[in-house]
Amino acid sequence: MFFDRPPSGELAVLVHLNLSHGQEPEDPREFEELVLSAGGDPIAFVTGKSVSPKAKFFIGTGKLQELQQLVTEHEARLVIFNHTLTPSQERNLEKELQCRVLDRTGLILDIFAQRARTHEGKLQVELAQLRHMSTRLVRGWTHLERQKGGIGLRGPGETQLETDRRLLRGRITLIEQRLEKVRSQREQGRRSRLRAAIPTVSLVGYTNAGKSTLFNRLTGADVYVENQLFATLDPTMRRIELADIGGVVFADTVGFISHLPHKLVEAFRATLEEASNSTLLLHVIDAPAEARLHNIEQVDLVLKEIGAAELPQLKVYNKIDLIAVAPRIDRDEFGKPIAVWLSAQTGAGCDLLEQAISEVLGEEMVIGDLLLSPLQGKFRAALYQQQAIGDEHYRDDGVCELHLRIPKSYLLRILSAQALSFESLVWAD
Repeated sequence: MFFDRPPSGELAVLVHLNLSHGQEPEDPREFEELVLSAGGDPIAFVTGKSVSPKAKFFIGTGKLQELQQLVTEHEARLVIFNHTLTPSQERNLEKELQCRVLDRTGLILDIFAQRARTHEGKLQVELAQLRHMSTRLVRGWTHLERQKGGIGLRGPGETQLETDRRLLRGRITLIEQRLEKVRSQREQGRRSRLRAAIPTVSLVGYTNAGKSTLFNRLTGADVYVENQLFATLDPTMRRIELADIGGVVFADTVGFISHLPHKLVEAFRATLEEASNSTLLLHVIDAPAEARLHNIEQVDLVLKEIGAAELPQLKVYNKIDLIAVAPRIDRDEFGKPIAVWLSAQTGAGCDLLEQAISEVLGEEMVIGDLLLSPLQGKFRAALYQQQAIGDEHYRDDGVCELHLRIPKSYLLRILSAQALSFESLVWAD
């Protein structure tokens, strides 16, 4: 679009360094899975150790020579780093290697670009790509002169780099405006669910933990499922009926990953807001994964970043068919469900999950026959607005007896607006 860069290809040389200080190291096996998910063909894997990254090439001159030999030997057109590179490091490496260089963030952006299906998803990916690209415009249009002089060649007075930046800013602003419209539409949907007192349950978890398979199993949906990283990108929502709870909206979300690029978190804010505004989070965990504890920590970090860390959470240990574990519900000392072990692939334990969800949501539900005097008509109207009343009838003394079913948080909000207290309510025997 804006760059004169070396051509790219599928044959890729992978580079992973173990740095002795700095942030938590990346997983080389996950890195290779990312490359395969992007459609790359890894032909060599360069590893090494370093105290800290070098300013010019990220790697030392010895590793650079090794990379040059591998690129020439295998005729590779792509070198991918399992690290975040600065724009100048990318530019210097491409100049030396004479092939395309991609860092971890660029790789994940490429996967997201392949997976986006809906208009909203494509907008979010493009926004993340443009923000990433805006820091790399220093390499732009190197095949053109920055300014031209002479009769008939004088431009508007700005360099090509300035033109590129202006075009990028304009496109970013346009996409942000469109996504703001999407956010307002989502917010409107959330408000209508709030008025109808319908709880929302969001499936969150590390990428490839089995969220979409579980979502399909619970809701009967047909969301795309594949054994690869970031198979699901576009959010999907379905409503089902649960015993003792009624209507519940389930939301399938994009998977998280270690050091999820901040540009993606920002671009996908409209989607991730579904999780941060949920009544309950189902944290789906790949039970057989060796890095299970690490993956749980990474998901918790992202939840904290999007403001969803304090929401009620039920852990779901998936894929128990691979480790020969029986389905079960784990409870805390008060008997409240905290984890469910199941297999979304076979369906074993999914009934236990529905039971656990009903118990957790049911604790927050107020269900009973409420008595209201003729003077409490305003309170009754507010309950009807929340669609919290099942049926009602009037006694001979004028008292209205109605069957109430509403989340306790919604009821407390109504009571506060009416200057009433929960203790003042009168219930039928």
